[in-house]
Amino acid sequence: MHDASQGFDFDVVIVGASFAGAACALAAAQRGLRVCVLERKRDPGDKLRTTGIIVKEAAEHTLLHRLPAAMTRRIESVRLYAPSLRQVALAAPGYYFLTTDTPAVMRWLAQELRAHGVDLRLDCAFTDAERIADGWQVQAAGSTRYLVGADGARSRVARRCGLGEVRQFLYGIEYEFPGAKLADPDALHCFISKRYAPGYIGWLAQNPGGVQAGLALRHDPANARVPDIDGFLLRAGMAGGLPRHLKPGHTRAGLIPCSGPVAGLARDRAILTGDAAGIVSPVTAGGIHAAWEHGWAVGRAIAAQLRDGGPPAEQAAIDAAPRFRAKRALRWAYDRLQFDWPFDLLLHSPPLRWAAEQVYFHKRRA
Repeated sequence: MHDASQGFDFDVVIVGASFAGAACALAAAQRGLRVCVLERKRDPGDKLRTTGIIVKEAAEHTLLHRLPAAMTRRIESVRLYAPSLRQVALAAPGYYFLTTDTPAVMRWLAQELRAHGVDLRLDCAFTDAERIADGWQVQAAGSTRYLVGADGARSRVARRCGLGEVRQFLYGIEYEFPGAKLADPDALHCFISKRYAPGYIGWLAQNPGGVQAGLALRHDPANARVPDIDGFLLRAGMAGGLPRHLKPGHTRAGLIPCSGPVAGLARDRAILTGDAAGIVSPVTAGGIHAAWEHGWAVGRAIAAQLRDGGPPAEQAAIDAAPRFRAKRALRWAYDRLQFDWPFDLLLHSPPLRWAAEQVYFHKRRA
């Protein structure tokens, strides 16, 4: 067994206590590495940029299966709405999603990190790092054998370490309506509309504390457009069973990577994961499961190299990144060929149903 500690304050410093950052930290800590996580927020549940919707695979096959029941709500079907607001119900027997009390989930993850011996430093932003022999000198943390960036779509770690950066985005915004209830609370309601959501969709979902309603669209830096979520809810809210005249509580907003894993994801003992690495589905923008799996793989790979003399963790991180080839092709087509009339015309057709089931369920079964 190799000595992973020679002269270094930490074996791995991770920037960001997101799902990907937490998974990486826990995987490394379970192998006995000394792990530090820097999180710029004082409260891990504050100012979130994720819908917090967890797919079945993540709910059953990761540490997230231990989430307290009060923090989740099971959703077993999808209602897909055409621009005309005609709808079709979709389901895969045995398959489900979990909506969450996401702030509570992030605070729970912070507790798990500390319970596993991770040095979690809240209200501590990453500012700079300098390459040193066999590692990095990180301001606010000290010296480390590996530096991992799980710090979002505009990663500072990526810029400082000369790694790849995300170039294509969606821009999303989501309202929370505490205490509200949908007419059909057991479905994830998804709306196609080139007017309100060019390049993506709008959605409504029941969560443990109320209703979350969101909208995302293709982001063009040269002509940035703010999602008209109020107009969307006026049109789609009634169709989706959202009570009228509600006032939103918390609002979430931010950029969502949509071009697949970045080129230059890892080198020189610096690795990206999660949104920083573009580990987000280019079609569904679902990131929690892929981010968790990749973050966990990165943590395990670092431990295998430092503890067991295994292969370089950088290459293992690159190899573990999902390629999203089919979804990237769909992303290309959707960006260029999205029109409302085919969805209105073909909503109940077998080809469109098949495509929708591929996107939401991948024909997955229990």
